[in-house]
Amino acid sequence: MAASHAVPIEAVVLADVAIVLLVGAVMVRLARRIHQPPVVAEIAAGLMLGPSLLGLLPGNLPALLFPPEARPMLSAVAQVGLALFMFLAGWELDLGKLRGRTASVGSTAVLAMAVPFAVGAGAATLLYGSLAPAGVGRDMFVLYLATAFSITAFPVLARIIRDQGLGTTRVGTTAMACAAAGDVVAWCVLVLVVAMAGSGGSGGFFAVLAWTAVYAAAMLFVVRPLLHKVLRWSGNGRLAVVAAGVLLSAYATSWVGIHAIFGAFAFGLIMPRRGEGGEHKALHQQIELPLEKASSLLLPVFFVVTGLSVDIGAIGWSGLAALLLVLVAAVVGKFAGAALPARFSGMSWRDAGAFGTLMNTRGLTEIVILGIGRELGLIGPELFTMMVLMALVTTAMAGPILRLLGVGGPAPAGSDAAAPAEGPAKEKVGAA
Repeated sequence: MAASHAVPIEAVVLADVAIVLLVGAVMVRLARRIHQPPVVAEIAAGLMLGPSLLGLLPGNLPALLFPPEARPMLSAVAQVGLALFMFLAGWELDLGKLRGRTASVGSTAVLAMAVPFAVGAGAATLLYGSLAPAGVGRDMFVLYLATAFSITAFPVLARIIRDQGLGTTRVGTTAMACAAAGDVVAWCVLVLVVAMAGSGGSGGFFAVLAWTAVYAAAMLFVVRPLLHKVLRWSGNGRLAVVAAGVLLSAYATSWVGIHAIFGAFAFGLIMPRRGEGGEHKALHQQIELPLEKASSLLLPVFFVVTGLSVDIGAIGWSGLAALLLVLVAAVVGKFAGAALPARFSGMSWRDAGAFGTLMNTRGLTEIVILGIGRELGLIGPELFTMMVLMALVTTAMAGPILRLLGVGGPAPAGSDAAAPAEGPAKEKVGAA
């Protein structure tokens, strides 16, 4: 498919997107049969189309199908899908649900974030000497990797909770609240890491922080009230207004010096909640559904762009010990930090185990964070591959473990749980 026959590179990109969509659709259908969320299938499809599987065949097929000159365009397509996904994730993360729940969540949420952060920091310290890129300081490497270890993928967690029928249980509501609180903290830490990595010195770092504060104030006190008013009179133009706002907000944070995805995520946070003012149905039909569909079509391209940078074979036998350390640190740190406090708070061992399993899901959110680290040069290709595999394993293991524990059950027939892409859950989870 390379442009050796005078095929315009734009046409190659169109054909590449078609291949990605078809392979993704097949993998999602297979994933449903083994009760896996679509994100697991899409991550696996991205790995299959890269050097990890397709690259094992003769003819250097990844370079033939996805030539280097096409990859910047594919990356641009992927970034649009990613921005829409992060907007929807921010919109779903209703911080108002945490009000009045600090007493019930409290120490569980803190430990569910702090313990995996500490375990991740320990693992990062051990990995620094052998896997840190040249020129990356120990403190920066450890802080970034500890944050990556401690994340929970809120959107895929919401999806699994809904699919398993846990939305009204103590396990499900506690997991949603803890994941929401923990992810807010993790994203804030990540903003600091990105600002430090891209500032080029202490003066630049404080300048980035200052501009970030200006951006946050403008979003809260100018854009948010204006957005409420605009959405009231824009009618059928709401979708265009919101989509433009997402992309401009992403541009603004990129200009400030932090990653574009923070802008898309922040725009979702300031969006009017879908239940406010009797606008639930209109916002759902005019904005949420179209953007979910657009994100579902474009996100598989993101997984393939990621998969092209992942070469499992390059880890080699010498890297298996490091890979095992990554997996053990991720699973044990998150499980211990979540399950044990849940048990001490009164949950049964079975429910506490289910809670720890749910908090271990990392999904797309983890890969987004890893992509940032790779772009900034904080992690190299080998560690990036290990962390992507960790995200895949910790997400894929949730369903089987929940079934083994006898917690939850399959989605009811005719539900939207079998939708073809991972996205923020359509139903809000009520307070416990």
